[in-house]
Amino acid sequence: MKNSDRIELMAPAGNFESLQAAITNGADSVFFGVDQLNMRARASINFTIEDLPEITKRCEERKIRTYLTLNTIIYDHDLSIIKTLLDAAKVAGITAVIAMDQAVISYARQIDMEVHISTQINITNIETVKFYALFADTMVMSRELSLRQVKKITEQVEKEQIKGPSGKLVEIEIFGHGALCMAVSGKCYLSLHSHNSSANRGACKQNCRKKYTVIDQETGFEIELDNEYMMSPEDLCTLDFLDQVIDTGIKVLKIEGRGRAPEYVAKVIKTYREAIDAYYDGSFSKEKVKNWMTELEKVYNRGFWSGYYLGQKLGEWSDIDGSKATQKKVYIGKGMHYFPKSKIAEFKIEAFDLTIGDTILITGPTTGVEEFELTEMLVNDKKLEKARKGDSCTIPVDFRIRMSDKLYKIVKNNP
Repeated sequence: MKNSDRIELMAPAGNFESLQAAITNGADSVFFGVDQLNMRARASINFTIEDLPEITKRCEERKIRTYLTLNTIIYDHDLSIIKTLLDAAKVAGITAVIAMDQAVISYARQIDMEVHISTQINITNIETVKFYALFADTMVMSRELSLRQVKKITEQVEKEQIKGPSGKLVEIEIFGHGALCMAVSGKCYLSLHSHNSSANRGACKQNCRKKYTVIDQETGFEIELDNEYMMSPEDLCTLDFLDQVIDTGIKVLKIEGRGRAPEYVAKVIKTYREAIDAYYDGSFSKEKVKNWMTELEKVYNRGFWSGYYLGQKLGEWSDIDGSKATQKKVYIGKGMHYFPKSKIAEFKIEAFDLTIGDTILITGPTTGVEEFELTEMLVNDKKLEKARKGDSCTIPVDFRIRMSDKLYKIVKNNP
């Protein structure tokens, strides 16, 4: 089977650490926002226009496609900004723009830039696909569709040979993993109503993730919604039925999480990469799924459910306001020096103890995410079992570390 026949695994990138984590863990493409005109403007650090050439450089080296997310609603005062941004993206060689507003779509087509239709458009049928095929080569389906509905759309694209501006068949994309919103395709006004902070401009205050008490206005009777955050869905996870997802004929599987930590990106992308590869080599199994799910549970999640893909009509609500991750990271120290000949990394211990046998995590804008068990180290030039605050320790690693890198250890979490 050609690589082009396999589905594309798309990874989120909120900063350079996450970008590198996506690259090194097997992503086929990455999507990211620049400054404030994207749906994660508040939730992640985001890149700047000046970062675009570096993003392209890192990804082109690994033949990874790059998608600029520009999918908020656009006002007149934004028009000059989006043109400047799209011009810069075109010059930098960014593969495509993910858009919902016709102003963005129109200008991208004027400068001959590939367009992908955002889930905010809420595409739910083949006729809408045909319409947007006039402008776009890839379309993200509504999150509320079932796999049966998705499959019908992909079959019609093939049967009717629906092509985008590139002359190739339109590619159908769906979300595969990550946070879900109670609103249809993410269009919500709660945050705007309560905080004058619009979710549709990337500034959601996440009212839906809080716990509420319901009051009967006639009697004053109060009901506390015990163990259920009634507007906060559990996270989408398709890994345990990934074979069915691929069988729908989709071309792109999108992982949500531009606001998540780089180790989240590393763990989720690595896990889905293994699962997708196992599907194509015939080794996808229930036993592997069980192990993969254990890995996914280690990083941020609100619990998992299958979304609407298997036919559910109502969400499965989270029973906590935060994460159910079985692990968490604890800051230990920072990178000081790297000795390339001996492949030794030096760290300054600034917080908690570090002990042989700990699982450690090293992150950085260039390093990305590296996780492994600590089997040996020198503490203040002596071979010791434990390093404490104020110590200098050296660790053998087969990758370069920088002064911007941070050292963590992974510990059990009791959410």
